[in-house]
Amino acid sequence: METPKIVDKPASETSAIPSSVASGSPTAAATSSAPMLVVKDLIVAYGQSEVVHGISFTAGKGEAIAFMGRNGMGKTTLMKSLIGILRPKSGSITVDGKEIAGLDSFKRVRAGVAFVPQGRQIFSSLSVEDNIRTGLETVANKKVIDPKIFQLFPVLHEMRHRKGGNLSGGQQQQLAIARALVSQPKVLLLDEPTEGIQPSIIKDIGRAILYLRSLKHIAVVLVEQYLDFVSELGDRFAVMDRGAIVYSCGRAEMDETALKRALAI
Repeated sequence: METPKIVDKPASETSAIPSSVASGSPTAAATSSAPMLVVKDLIVAYGQSEVVHGISFTAGKGEAIAFMGRNGMGKTTLMKSLIGILRPKSGSITVDGKEIAGLDSFKRVRAGVAFVPQGRQIFSSLSVEDNIRTGLETVANKKVIDPKIFQLFPVLHEMRHRKGGNLSGGQQQQLAIARALVSQPKVLLLDEPTEGIQPSIIKDIGRAILYLRSLKHIAVVLVEQYLDFVSELGDRFAVMDRGAIVYSCGRAEMDETALKRALAI
């Protein structure tokens, strides 16, 4: 596979992110062998209608797992079940060795899971800074925004007093990710992070994910339709169809033709 192309800005514009990570080098995103997230035999249903059928996967520290597939194949349902918006019918979800499948959403956040939903769902009437502060509500004895958040997304510092509703779609996506990160997650869930985002902001989000992977203590799980984006960032890839994983591979053995064939099913 070609060297990742997410980064195309001069080093001076990405000084907050280490150059070894900004380059997208494989060594910068090396993963830990210890799984942070373990999902086993997960079944999720709406009433009597089963939507996710016995999915199992793991995500290690510093590892990014990308789920792809056509609309309506259960990807967002999977994400909602991981954060607790939907309770699984059966199966196990552990974060850093702790079982969370039976917990409410706010308890899962306290256990280390952060969710950036499709559509961002920021508070349009609150300032950028206050939007980010809402993510601190789940962190005991922490009321100050870590300056690294603004280093990761400099535009948010520039616009910190502006109302969230006055930001562009791409800026709102950065805000939603920043709000998730202030909770100091062990697992970061991203649902369609590039949806409706201009190319320059997609690159900024890509750089941020590379940086988070380099920290080697956060597992990233993302749902994404944009193949070029995930192929440059993901360590492992899974295609879902009708609530089941029908194709999976790691970066090293990825066959792009087979992956695209699975996506077309």
